[in-house]
Amino acid sequence: MNANLYNLFQSRFPADLDDCWCETEDQHYYSWRDLERGTAKIANLLSSCDLPVGSRIAAQVEKSPEALMLYLATIRAGFVYLPLNTAYRASEMDYFINDATPAVVVCSPQNFGWVSQLAFKAGTRHVFTLDTPHAGKNSGSLLSRAATHSDKFKTLEKNPDDLAAILYTSGTTGRSKGAMLTHHNLASNIQTLQTYWQWQKGDVLLHALPLFHIHGLFVAAHGALMNGSKMIFLSKFDSAAVINQLPRSSIFMGVPTYYTRLLSDPKFNLECCATMRLFISGSAPLLSETFHQFITRTGHTILERYGMSETAMLTSNPYQGTRKAGTVGLPLPDVSVHIINQAGDQCKSDEIGDIQVKGPNVFSGYWNMPEKTAEEFTTDGYFKTGDVGYFDADGYLSIVGRSKDLIISGGYNVYPKEIESEIDALASVMESAVIGIPHTDFGEAVIAIVVLHKGEKLSEESVIQTLKNCIANFKVPKQVYFIDELPRNTMGKVQKNILRETYTKQ
Repeated sequence: MNANLYNLFQSRFPADLDDCWCETEDQHYYSWRDLERGTAKIANLLSSCDLPVGSRIAAQVEKSPEALMLYLATIRAGFVYLPLNTAYRASEMDYFINDATPAVVVCSPQNFGWVSQLAFKAGTRHVFTLDTPHAGKNSGSLLSRAATHSDKFKTLEKNPDDLAAILYTSGTTGRSKGAMLTHHNLASNIQTLQTYWQWQKGDVLLHALPLFHIHGLFVAAHGALMNGSKMIFLSKFDSAAVINQLPRSSIFMGVPTYYTRLLSDPKFNLECCATMRLFISGSAPLLSETFHQFITRTGHTILERYGMSETAMLTSNPYQGTRKAGTVGLPLPDVSVHIINQAGDQCKSDEIGDIQVKGPNVFSGYWNMPEKTAEEFTTDGYFKTGDVGYFDADGYLSIVGRSKDLIISGGYNVYPKEIESEIDALASVMESAVIGIPHTDFGEAVIAIVVLHKGEKLSEESVIQTLKNCIANFKVPKQVYFIDELPRNTMGKVQKNILRETYTKQ
């Protein structure tokens, strides 16, 4: 049997391929037949490039139905998809391209100049451009080249353990790591979620998430594809646009920021949610205050779940049954979750420890990093997530922290070490510490605490502006504080817990 993930999705397409697959906010309509033909054309284009087996196809493009077609065409043709955040700048893209060595890079037309220079220098064979082909815009070279190819394509045979995608997920130290996900990793997880969340015939997904992130691509889009469901595609989250489309939808997935912004809009009420069946939250902690306000305003209880780039989804509050505020629910079927204390033993209820996981959804390892891969797995095959949490007496998991100091702001992962390195490179700076503090909108806000060399002066505005020129905006600290020295323990390690306590109170 062909284990290609596209083959699974294709088997779930509706009987009438002229049904709507995707509708954009500017009312462009795509049928399932358009999806089938469009992915065939792009798959034929990629195949015509005579690429080596297992070639990576990197994409840094704006969200569009065509961008989703590119992803599906990539796996359909047997290649490996590498989604990259559209906010990444040249120095970040240079690292990813050199590390993953993609045979093909697809970027926005406006970025072709600098992206192609980086790609060709790294040995990439082809660079295409892609833009949404609406409003008179140039759709880019990918679609114009694909248009000349056949709209028939036989999906390539793949084994379950063949690589389907690489998602980069950094740690707080060292270089970024590419998590390798197989066709089976992704297929097993979305099959589980379709059953666990009880997707129904006729469901319509309101999709407002980005496509370069596991949440928008492997949870939301995969869910609709697996169910043969229509998607209403918003290019980005906008509370007014979401409220306008909710009466035509039944499922919505978002990060906590989306929900706080909806609640701040007086037009968001019970009436506009009348057709909704399920609101799902993830990618960042959902405040209990938001959880309860949402129930009061809409009559709906948000379903919170937990996953990672390396594992897809791991736990979820139940579709039927109690959804507990402040928890990420129960382990999904076929997923084993252990909480391990410092002695290496499994924790009892309410005892905090390190979260370790095992299941068919857990990634196959880090790209070109066998030693790091071995380090992150236990001898009995459990992946060390780096998160810290506990089970309550009912078996619900709560995440209380991240052992690797990961910050999740607005649903995006922010790794302090990367930002600290940029700040420390400034001539006036002796050292810095970057932390996350609770924020009602973003879940966590990034802030920086900086120590200057004696006699030096530096403003908060200049630090922020410098960072905006070299890293993605979501990583840039919301505030910068200057102090005389960082708190340290007897071993010289910066005590970020003290910093968090101090600046959370301010």
